[in-house]
Amino acid sequence: MRSIGLVVNPIAGMGGRVGLKGTDGLVEQARDRGAQPRATDRAREALDAMAGTDADVELLTYAGVMGEDVAREAGFDPVVVGEPAAGPDADLGETTADDTRAAVRAFLDRGVDLVLFVGGDGTAVNVAEALDDADVPIFGVPAGVKVYSSVFGVTPRAAGRIAATFDAVEDGEVNDIDEDAYREGTVRSELRAIVSVPRAEKRQASKQLAAGTVEAVAEGVADEVRDGVTYVFGPGSTVGAIERELGFEGSPLGVDVWCDGELLVADGSEQEILDALGAENVIVVSPIGGQGFVFGRGNQQLSPAVIRQCEIEIVASRRKVDQIGVLRVDTGDTDLDEQLRGWKRVRVGRFEQRLMEVV
Repeated sequence: MRSIGLVVNPIAGMGGRVGLKGTDGLVEQARDRGAQPRATDRAREALDAMAGTDADVELLTYAGVMGEDVAREAGFDPVVVGEPAAGPDADLGETTADDTRAAVRAFLDRGVDLVLFVGGDGTAVNVAEALDDADVPIFGVPAGVKVYSSVFGVTPRAAGRIAATFDAVEDGEVNDIDEDAYREGTVRSELRAIVSVPRAEKRQASKQLAAGTVEAVAEGVADEVRDGVTYVFGPGSTVGAIERELGFEGSPLGVDVWCDGELLVADGSEQEILDALGAENVIVVSPIGGQGFVFGRGNQQLSPAVIRQCEIEIVASRRKVDQIGVLRVDTGDTDLDEQLRGWKRVRVGRFEQRLMEVV
């Protein structure tokens, strides 16, 4: 029997679709903007996949929203090893990083074989901090806005399957960035820990920055801009070069909406983007270097509702596509993810395109 400790950061990812680029210290602001919790849904996907493996698993967890509720909903009978400081009925905003660390220490005291956490890079840091020198692997169900570390499954379902069935471990990087700087358009990434993680094909890589010029890509997109079409520009330096080619300075880490020479929305939330869409819409997006994610990492404002109303143009430098090999999506909507899979054209130059598979 494999013993797995499950801890859920219930506020993880709430800030993504409303344009906050993170939720640390901003739960109320996220709620005021209409943010909805997503970590529980991601946890449920992982647990359903885990149950589908028929592996013999003992699940330990923390009370209420930190794991117990979703575990029982998924049909597990978990061992509850503790509760958040605010009590077993703690609300979303009442759980803390200290609660996450306390949960992990409780799991270690019980001798778990794996700590499975639901959150983003900040949660990964909290889990790694609680390990001290314990040689216990950890694994992440991706639910945060920032998911740059190499300790996550590529999707929640992949994370659940891997947690139940892995048979070897290797080192993984826990990275985190300064959220305040991130909101201002600057990425300040820091390696926070090296931890043991399951060895698996569907474990995501660390975020890497691709080098090389993107001017030709930017010129190619700008040459083909169509009158009357609304363009939704995702984050990243490659897309930023396209925006500059069109004559405006975009939001480096946000989503902008532009049509016929006018910037309609700068650094928009999901709802602001939806409100600005027209009869014809195109999303221009670049995959994350080292990982290949087109949707679901750092651009949750490009929600399923937005994506379904848009054509998609994927752009990247040749060096980046050589590094990533394949493309990935994790929109939070399994039906949409399935529709997006398959071979896609990626613009890698002014005129050149390359076929890449979304897996």
